[in-house]
Amino acid sequence: MTSKVTYLGGLRTENTHLKSGNSFVTDAPLDNNGKGEAFSPTDTVATGLANCMMTVMGIKARDMEVDMTGTTAEVTKTMAANPRRISKIEVVFSFPFDADDKTRKILEHTARTCPVHYSLHPDIERDITFNWK
Repeated sequence: MTSKVTYLGGLRTENTHLKSGNSFVTDAPLDNNGKGEAFSPTDTVATGLANCMMTVMGIKARDMEVDMTGTTAEVTKTMAANPRRISKIEVVFSFPFDADDKTRKILEHTARTCPVHYSLHPDIERDITFNWK
């Protein structure tokens, strides 16, 4: 088992990673009867894409002896209705360093081949931007 999810009431869940004991709370968003006081479940999906892309780039960068420390990603999730779903995820990476063309191509390709990217439904539009210093 990977995690345990507990319903806390009030449209809120607590999510515990069983191996580490780390946890986080989700809350229903304001536009869906919630308080919007924490990540919504769909926020975690969109943010998970950026986390996965950054992680696999970090693995590849380490192998290439490139330090990605300080790299950030800004995530914007767009919802659609009927049925209610994520329709678009925008991720904007900002690198605090410059890289040659070969390194950029390798890291950008690596990001676009992360497991979450491949796991998302093909109808979800993905707009990925890489801003190099």
